[in-house]
Amino acid sequence: MILALRALGVGDLATAVPALRGLRAAHPDRELVLAAPGWLAPLADLVGGVDRLLPLDGLTAPGQSVAAVVAVNLHGRGPQSHRLLAAGRPQRLLAFRCPEAGHHDGPLWRDAEHEVRRWCRLLHWYGIPADPDDLALLRPAVPGIPTGVTVVHPGSKIPAKRWPAARFAALARVLSRRGHRVVVTGSAAERELAGRVAYQAGLPDTAVLAGRTDLAGLAALVAHGRLVVSGDTGVAHLATGYGTPSVVLFGPVSPHRWGPPVDRPWHRALRGAPGADASAGDLDARLAGLDVAQVLAAVDEVDQAVRGPGAVAAK
Repeated sequence: MILALRALGVGDLATAVPALRGLRAAHPDRELVLAAPGWLAPLADLVGGVDRLLPLDGLTAPGQSVAAVVAVNLHGRGPQSHRLLAAGRPQRLLAFRCPEAGHHDGPLWRDAEHEVRRWCRLLHWYGIPADPDDLALLRPAVPGIPTGVTVVHPGSKIPAKRWPAARFAALARVLSRRGHRVVVTGSAAERELAGRVAYQAGLPDTAVLAGRTDLAGLAALVAHGRLVVSGDTGVAHLATGYGTPSVVLFGPVSPHRWGPPVDRPWHRALRGAPGADASAGDLDARLAGLDVAQVLAAVDEVDQAVRGPGAVAAK
């Protein structure tokens, strides 16, 4: 059995897809098990090649015994994640070098590295090819999900990554007037935020899908969508995985580390000037520096990229 640890969220799993595909290709006859939060099971099914998910609550030990031939740390630099995998006594541990955890093998960690390329480089060091461009996700079959909609996703677990709701509303209002069928997504906890954005944008209550779709439903919505506009959060990585045109707003974390591939013009990563004034509480200054006009201009750019000659999104 090959055990891969990635006990994080939606975007984290999406950025590990090329590495997981590399492991699948390198070990076609062995079971590939993903150790991750149980609620990510629908997304794990969309990676392709993952045989089963081992539910893991953070970095606590799983509730069942795991006997892996090869354990792969796609979670972090250690030491805790290294120790968790080493406790299962795998025959081989593939991980970044971490003397603190007693792991002297593996490449050195690079803080500024893009998250997708980080895990591909780890596998390359151990002689396992992994293509960082292999990001495509399988499309879920979810009946009743609207198609061709523009997804506006205003939420984030991190306050510094939340572009102001009033700006999302102003953006949604303009997009709606331009003929976009706008829906506002989010978690159940973000339903009030989504409702406020929809109300200020003049959208009907039916446009508020926050808390009304499960993970598979959200993936289907993005997979068959027209456009995604969001902060630096999981739904942006779903847009990359499905080739759905997107505009992603970055603040505290650089798009050079978590952004969509730069050679795909139907995705645009925006980040304001470093000296921008953060006048909205915990909002990052660079995110505060982005105005609605800039985001609309980026929407026009990705729309032109999709419609232009020779530039067709990987739908």
